[in-house]
Formats: sequence, C-alpha cells, structure tokens
Amino acid sequence: MALSSKTDLRERGFLDGQLLIAMPGMPDGNFARAVVYICAHSDAGAMGFIINRSQSVTFADLLLHLELIDRNDAIMLPDHARHFPIQCGGPVEQNRGFVLHSDDYLSDSSIPVSDDISLTATLDIVRAISDGRGPRHATMLLGYAGWGPGQLEEEIAQNGWLHCAATESLIFDRSLDNKYDRALGLMGINPAMLSMDAGHA
Repeated sequence: MALSSKTDLRERGFLDGQLLIAMPGMPDGNFARAVVYICAHSDAGAMGFIINRSQSVTFADLLLHLELIDRNDAIMLPDHARHFPIQCGGPVEQNRGFVLHSDDYLSDSSIPVSDDISLTATLDIVRAISDGRGPRHATMLLGYAGWGPGQLEEEIAQNGWLHCAATESLIFDRSLDNKYDRALGLMGINPAMLSMDAGHA
C-alpha cells in the first residue's frame, strides 16, 4: 500500500488518521497488544504504524549509520537529538525509517495524513531534527504495518481490531508501556473487561 505524494489530492479512507487497537487473542504475534496509527486506507489496502513498540536503535545510531555525523559528533549531540524516540513501526521493511510529525514542519516530500499530522520519509527531516529545526512533535518508526485489499476490513469484521479517532497526544507520547490501556481508555473501555466477544467501535 503506497502513500500518495503531497501533490496528489487523494480522498482519505474512513480509517485514515484512526487508531487500531488489537483485541485480546490477536492471532498475529506482531500485533499483540498493538496500537496502530493508520496513515492510508483505500480499496488498494491499508498502511500504518505501531505506536507502542520500542526498539534498541538510538537516533545517534541512525545518524552514524546514515553517515550524517561521525563518532565525535555523536558524543556532542544535544539532548533533543540524543533522546529523540525511535520505535518499531511494524513488521514490513524494518530497515526503512519514517517520521510521523506535527504539521509545523513540511517539506516537498511530506505527506499529510490528517489535518494535524504528516509523514516524511526522507533525510531532510532527519537532518532538521538533528539540527534542532525539526517539528514540534515527532517520532521515528522503523518498518510499517501493511494490509492488502480488503484484508484489514476482514480482520475488523472478525473482531481482531477496535478502532477510534486518534489524538496527537497519544501518538507522540513517549510512555509506551501503558499506551495500549490508554488507547482503550479513549473509547471508555476498561482493559480488564475486554474480551474477544466485545463489539466494534
């Protein structure tokens, strides 16, 4: 599922900008207790990012790998760059990086996802974050989650996912451990009461 370019005024799917929350008993281990932010949804499929999975790569590691800095520069990175969050975005193409961010930063390669959130997957935003010129809110994700035509709709129909409107505060919150429970809280659901028999949002 490919995202359109900024100049393509694509019609947003009904799940664009929504959160998917995995139901208990999710058969795919990649998505157990996952909260997924959907960036593109259409008849061609869907694409989004898990927003509550950590991984071990740091922003300094990434800058070194991309040869944007050397070892000496890495030691001198300012706090905002040293602590910039990088998460596991999903099981597909885990060597690719994507930045979800607030709309106060836009480049020619930025793709609007919602009225407030954009996606950029080029080096310009990595350099901007490193230099302190990046967006107000952002997180980098390695890999993404993808579904073929009709696949996500079928998983929702089979009670695999709940969905609800996303909030910017939850997307960019760096506290990952309880993000699943807080996502359910957006729907007024107590995680202890959730079962595979629960209905849809």
